[in-house]
Amino acid sequence: MKELKEYSIEELEAYCEQIREKIIQTVSHNGGHLSSNIGAVELIVAMHYVFDVKKDPFIFDVSHQAYTHKLLTDRWDRFDTLRELDGISGYTRPDESPYDYFVAGHSSTSISLAVGAAKAIALKK
Repeated sequence: MKELKEYSIEELEAYCEQIREKIIQTVSHNGGHLSSNIGAVELIVAMHYVFDVKKDPFIFDVSHQAYTHKLLTDRWDRFDTLRELDGISGYTRPDESPYDYFVAGHSSTSISLAVGAAKAIALKK
């Protein structure tokens, strides 16, 4: 698969549709958070397009909104195991992927987490 930056706008739009279909198919079968993910597909694709997830930690206010992030970070083939025993988590989890920066599920943790991460990154230079 080519890098996102190599996609044309039309290819990115088609890819977002594929992502949306994958999320709908999986959540329809396994359960999970549908609307928060469907509404964020283009935004998260754009984040991955602009930033380098290997160097720039993504901090989601609601990490159950990170399904697109999971699909873009080497979990497409396992995504159908979402929220199943021994499957991938419905939330970000660093033990699941080096592209997940933290473990948290619900909102209002992102600001304190981002401040702490920024301080740690600054201290480590």
